[in-house]
Amino acid sequence: MKRLVLLLVAAAALVVPVAGSAHPLGNFTVNRFSRIEISGPRVYVVYVLDLAEIPTFQAGKIDARAYARRIARGAELTVDGRPARLVPGSTALAHPPGAGGLRTTRLEVVLRGPLLEGASDIHYADRNYADRIGWKEIVVGKDTHSTSDELRAYPKDLLQSPLDVTSADARLVPQAGADAPPTLSRGKSLQAPDRIADAGFARLIGRGHLGVWVVLASLAAALFWGAAHALGPGHGKTIVTAYLVGQRGTPRHAALLGLIVTVTHTVGVFALGLVTLLLSRFVVPDHLYPWLNLVSGLLVVGIGASVFTARWRHRRAHAHGHEHHHDHVHDERISARSLLAVGVSGGLLPCPSALVVLLAAISLHRVAFGLILIVAFSAGLALTITGIGLVAVLAKRAFGRLSFEGRAVSLLPAASALVILAAGVVMTVHALPKV
Repeated sequence: MKRLVLLLVAAAALVVPVAGSAHPLGNFTVNRFSRIEISGPRVYVVYVLDLAEIPTFQAGKIDARAYARRIARGAELTVDGRPARLVPGSTALAHPPGAGGLRTTRLEVVLRGPLLEGASDIHYADRNYADRIGWKEIVVGKDTHSTSDELRAYPKDLLQSPLDVTSADARLVPQAGADAPPTLSRGKSLQAPDRIADAGFARLIGRGHLGVWVVLASLAAALFWGAAHALGPGHGKTIVTAYLVGQRGTPRHAALLGLIVTVTHTVGVFALGLVTLLLSRFVVPDHLYPWLNLVSGLLVVGIGASVFTARWRHRRAHAHGHEHHHDHVHDERISARSLLAVGVSGGLLPCPSALVVLLAAISLHRVAFGLILIVAFSAGLALTITGIGLVAVLAKRAFGRLSFEGRAVSLLPAASALVILAAGVVMTVHALPKV
C-alpha cells in the first residue's frame, strides 16, 4: 500500500507543471520577421528566424553564416522597380529551451541593401521557408511597432491565426548622418521569454534519474495525458459513438476500437518520426498532417456511406417481410469489416507532442523509454475513446429495454449513419484547402 501511495504521489508530481517550455505556435512552426529601415543613405533589413523544436531538431548544428546567406537569397528587394542585392552582415544566434528537453532557435541577421540617391519606392518580399507554417511579419521603419515584438512574444489571441505578411511596399527617403548598421540582440533579449510552461506529456522524457518508480510514475502520467488529449477536438469520438449506436455495437467492438486506435497512433508517431529523421529533405513532416486529415475524412465518408447503405437495405428488406435476424447477421459482418476503418480514422493523426517525445528520446539516447511512453500515451487516448464507445453501447441497450415505439426510434440507426457521413464530409472539406 505504501508503494502504491508513493507511485501516485510521484505521478502527481510529474503531472504538476515544472520548469520547462514549449513553442507557443506549435512544435512544427518556422517563424519569420523582417524590419526594413534606413540608416543614412542605406537600406537595411533586420531578419529574424524563429524555429520551433522539430525544425531545430531537423537542422542539427546551425551555421549562422550559412543560414544568413540562405536568408539573403530568399529576401527579394527592388528599388524603383530594379532588383537590389541584399548582403548578409552580422548575425546573432541562440537556442532557447523547448519541449521535452529539445531546443528551439532564434537567429537574427542584418542584411545590407543599396544606397539610395533620393526618395525611392521599394518592394520587399520574403520567400524564405515559403512552404512552412508559422508567423510571417514585415514592418517598415526602425521605430514601427512589431505585433510579436520581433518574434519574442506572440499575441495569445493570434496563436490560432498567425500573421501571414510576406511582402511590403514603402517609399524611403535618405536620411542625414552616417551609414550605421542596425545592432542585434544580445544576452537575455536574444532569448524567447514567451515560451509557455511545458507541463504536459513532452516533458516526461527529460526527467533526470530514471529509477523504477520514476519510470512507473512517468507511464501513469503518459496514460493520463493521452486520455486528456483524447478529450480535445478530433480523434473521432462522435464517429465512434454514432458507429457503435448505428451498427449494434457491443462492448467487444468498443474494446477492439481502442486496441486499433492504440496501434494506429503508435505506428503513426514512429512513421512520422522516420520521415522527420530520414526524409525531411524530400517530405516536410508538417505537410503530412493535411494529407492525414484528408485520408481520415475520406475513411469516415466511406464508413458513413457503408453504414447508411446497410441501414437503408435493412429497412427495405424489413418492408418486404424479410426476417430481422437475417439483417442482424448482415450488420455483424459489415461492422467487423468497417471496424478497422473506424479505429484507424481515430488514431491516424499523430499527436505532435508524441513526436517531440520520440525525437527527444533519440536525442537523449532514451529510445526504449520514449517507446513505452508513446505506447502508454496512445493507450490513454484509446481508453478514453473506448470508454465513450462503451457508454454509447450501454446507453443504447438501456434505451432499448424501454418500451418505446415509433418512427423516431426506428430511424435512430440511419440517423447515426448520417452523422458519420456528415462528420466525414466536414473533415474532408476542411482538409482539402490545406493539401
